[in-house]
Amino acid sequence: MSPFFAEFFGTAIIIVFGGGVVSNVLLNKTKGNNSGWIVITFGWAVGVFTGVLISAPFSGAHLNPAVSLALAIANKFSWRLVPVYVAAQLLGAMFGACLVWLAYKKHFDATDDRDSKLAVFSTMPNIRSYLYNVITEIIGTYVLALAVLYMAQPEVGLGALNALPVALVVLGIGLSLGGPTGYAINPARDLGPRIMHFLLPIQGKRDSDWGYSWVPILGPAIGAALAAAMFLILKGA
Repeated sequence: MSPFFAEFFGTAIIIVFGGGVVSNVLLNKTKGNNSGWIVITFGWAVGVFTGVLISAPFSGAHLNPAVSLALAIANKFSWRLVPVYVAAQLLGAMFGACLVWLAYKKHFDATDDRDSKLAVFSTMPNIRSYLYNVITEIIGTYVLALAVLYMAQPEVGLGALNALPVALVVLGIGLSLGGPTGYAINPARDLGPRIMHFLLPIQGKRDSDWGYSWVPILGPAIGAALAAAMFLILKGA
């Protein structure tokens, strides 16, 4: 498997699990309707575990532009490959979101709540305060990126044996810090599916909330950069 396809496929797997569990909880007439936030966080964590486990031997399992950025800043990954990885992650997230829509197509049709339909694809805060929403994403991504940097194999990324630890970190972030914004902590995870929400013929959908779309990009990027800087400082201490 090429690194590009590994990043594409691994990210798609994350979205299939994550978008799938949100659909199961929020959309009408599903088996898991209204099963709650803990179910959602576990679904995302298992998605990360599966995506990392499959893709790690071939690409290092970044599956997140923020992770690629942090590894590059920390001199654990080539800057030359960052655009390739980010493109694969974004396309994979778009593909995964399309698969979720196909799997839950009839339930999208049966759901009138337009916000719930958008929530399957992208994050949105319950209290919209751009400053504090960005801060929340910075903190969550900082925790993720710093953990990944200490797990990462030299020059590549996560090893396959780190699939479970990184999934547990994502689970913890979701349970502890996910309430304010829905914890994107991954620009591709939000932007790719948001694009698909805009493009797909979803019955009765609302706008794709592009006014908020920069928050899950900027916040994770800053969080990743801060984590990489802290890692370099601690490494040199």
